[in-house]
Amino acid sequence: NADLALYKAKEYGGNSYYLYGDEIKSKGLEKMLLLNQLRQALENDQFVLHYQPQIDIETGNIMGVEALVRWEHPEKGLLYPDSFIGLAEETGIIIQMGEWILKKACIQAKEWLDQGYDIKMSVNISAKQFQHRNFIKEIIDVLTETKLNPKNLTLEITETIAISDMDHTLNILTKLKNLGIAVAIDDFGTGYSSLSYLNDMSVNEL
Repeated sequence: NADLALYKAKEYGGNSYYLYGDEIKSKGLEKMLLLNQLRQALENDQFVLHYQPQIDIETGNIMGVEALVRWEHPEKGLLYPDSFIGLAEETGIIIQMGEWILKKACIQAKEWLDQGYDIKMSVNISAKQFQHRNFIKEIIDVLTETKLNPKNLTLEITETIAISDMDHTLNILTKLKNLGIAVAIDDFGTGYSSLSYLNDMSVNEL
């Protein structure tokens, strides 16, 4: 109960307190149930990827796809990210989930390339993934295992992630660039960054 109250206080920005009561009991229990189900979903391979095409508006050709995760919940059916990604981020499960998404997407990209489709695979990277100390090693390991050419991979990070720690961001972006991996900034302009950040970060796409 104290733990549930703590989470509630954090939702209000921290530096505050929250008294446990019936009003958060049901939500707290639902949250804990969902967390347990998320862990089981990883173990039981309940996540699937859907691929959104990226189209050249001049030619109409598909240039690439973006991998989007879905959860095939055994009771609730197909769930979209807004119902579980926030909790995955909050609890750190997003690290394992992110690894699974990256590997699965790279396997699919390699299959399509081997079939003659010249496309790039875009994969969204969470804040916790991007800040994780083994992030670059994880990328290299997946590319090595799947035999996907780095030039066929684009990693998408949000503007918020990019500007949260510029020194770390520039360091990671340099390493990704050296590997031949493209980087896209998602949701640019929704925060407080200026266009000058784009020169500093030297990204490939918006």
